[in-house]
Amino acid sequence: MPIIINLDKVLEERNMKSNELADIVGITTANLSILKTGKAKAVRFSTLEAICEALECQPGDILEYQP
Repeated sequence: MPIIINLDKVLEERNMKSNELADIVGITTANLSILKTGKAKAVRFSTLEAICEALECQPGDILEYQP
C-alpha cells in the first residue's frame, strides 16, 4: 500500500503511549493498533482530526504517500 502511517514516530516524538492516545481520541486500542500497522482500509476524518488535535500535528505528519 502506498500510504505509510507514521503514527508510531509521532507518538514517540510526543512521548505519548498508544493507550493514552486511544483514550484521548475515544477509540479502542485495538482500532488504533490497526491504524498504526497500516492494516486499516480507511480512517474517518473525525478520527484523524482528533488524533491531530491530541498530538498537535498535521495529517501530513501521520500520513505519507510513497508510490
